[in-house]
Amino acid sequence: MFSPEFTDLVESLPASMDALMSMQPVTLDTLPPRRDMPKSGIYLWTEGGEHIYVGRSRRIRERLQEHARESSGHNQASFAFLLAREATGRVAASYSTTGSRNELLLDADFMIAFSEAKARLRRMELRFVEEAHPIRQCLLEVYVAVTLKARYNDFDSH
Repeated sequence: MFSPEFTDLVESLPASMDALMSMQPVTLDTLPPRRDMPKSGIYLWTEGGEHIYVGRSRRIRERLQEHARESSGHNQASFAFLLAREATGRVAASYSTTGSRNELLLDADFMIAFSEAKARLRRMELRFVEEAHPIRQCLLEVYVAVTLKARYNDFDSH
């Protein structure tokens, strides 16, 4: 049995997802002015009609730009880093020096793939919806990712 508070949170998710999906998609180049964007909430990356990644942030505009900025490092452009891992076949996380993020950043082929992944993100469609409540934001990220089968959201812990 869910608590009434949790039930209220969960019951609000479909309406928020409907608002997200009814948004006219934009790209990073066509983001609306800051005043017309939500400050916090979730965002959805779509490529070729496939919804592939859902993220959340307390500062959506800046976070989206970090994902794809050419100068962004692996911690800022985490989704691009994941795409570069996939493109180079180096998908397994490493907790030793060999295969670590730092080692990958020294590899010229990987850096090319990382740069290409950030450029790829700049071409993708984006949607976002406001959600300031941190728990509802977390639940909404999971709800949207699961509902849309966003393949890059695995929610695995490291």
